Amino acid sequence: MTVTAENTAAPVELLSPELVADPFAGYARLREQAPTLVGTMLGGPPMWLVTRYDDVRRVLTDPRFLNNPASVPDAPAVRTTIMKRLGIPSDLVDYLDDKLMQIDGDHHRRLRSLVSRAFTARRVAELRPRVEKITAELLDRLAEQAREGEPVDLMDSFCFPLPFTVICELVGIDEAEREPWHEWGISLGSPTEHRERIPVVMRECVDQLLEVIARRRVEPRDDLITGLVQAQEDDGDRLTEREMVTLVFTLVITGHETTTQLLATSVLALLDNPGQLALLREDPSRWPQAVHELMRLGPTQWGVPRYPSEDVVLGGTRIPAGATILPLILPANTDPRQFEDPERLDIGRDHGGGERHLGFGRGAHYCLGRPLALQEAEVALHALFTRFPDLSLAVEREQIPWVLRPGVSRVERIPLRLL
Repeated sequence: MTVTAENTAAPVELLSPELVADPFAGYARLREQAPTLVGTMLGGPPMWLVTRYDDVRRVLTDPRFLNNPASVPDAPAVRTTIMKRLGIPSDLVDYLDDKLMQIDGDHHRRLRSLVSRAFTARRVAELRPRVEKITAELLDRLAEQAREGEPVDLMDSFCFPLPFTVICELVGIDEAEREPWHEWGISLGSPTEHRERIPVVMRECVDQLLEVIARRRVEPRDDLITGLVQAQEDDGDRLTEREMVTLVFTLVITGHETTTQLLATSVLALLDNPGQLALLREDPSRWPQAVHELMRLGPTQWGVPRYPSEDVVLGGTRIPAGATILPLILPANTDPRQFEDPERLDIGRDHGGGERHLGFGRGAHYCLGRPLALQEAEVALHALFTRFPDLSLAVEREQIPWVLRPGVSRVERIPLRLL
């Protein structure tokens, strides 16, 4: 018998305050309740939530699970429905509804190939001195603030500006044009709290990117936008104007948001686990491995929805072709069937010679920015805890505020005393 969303219990609301307040406990309950559950977001169409490691990994890697609902007949347009609920004008919907992580096949391979050269291991290694310089400058400013005796907010002063500056320089957003991006990212990242601003933000963002692209046609530079412009000029069929805007928009927003929150959740995790932090101070060569463990327990809660091209069985449930499936990353990354004592931070955890966690996804849509995110986190966290060995929270741990953010655990502020 085929189980459908209509004949199951009441759906789980993914943006409920309960999941935001305690995602580890909330998602653990869902995982142990069942391998597949029915959920919803903002009261939208029902979707299947996949909760356990093996099933989530399968959804991420099996080519039958597609990212674009248009690739599957009768698949519900969940993203489009949500964007309409947010009041985004129809002429702007495509800029959000056709992002790199939401397309498949030749279309995906074509666009991914145009930006992948900016994130190769060699290119990222060349960026390391610049990442170290930006980190040092930000730490100098933190030291100046700390000397005034007041707590500093690590989010605004460090966790956000480091990855944001790096991705803007890589993509080609000049410093004079960056100020509104912070507000745009906050609005787009928390749509339920900024519903009225979303249409305005999208219009402002698209307009700015069109202006920057037009300038690069006249004044090319050594940045990704120039590379995309040149690819379009070399072969007009390779890249449309809308695709170019969507690519740049996606890279800037996703290129800093996850890393920002990785830095934030990592600082909190290490302060919560002073024994693990002591091991890193004793042996800094542990940092690369530690960053993977911090990412396993880090900000990613779920991935992009998938749509099976045929009927599939997940966790003993038969799911029809075209149904919306949401792979839940956090409960998979803390699944006791895969990880011993899964919610414990262990910087020496054996990941089997590779990367067992699913924080960067898997398969054809494996995160392009993974090498850069790992490098930024390693450089930033090592430098922060070295420069300020006595840093501590300026408030009680339970007073750290969290923000309702779809798919990502988002810290609002981290007040710290550095000296």
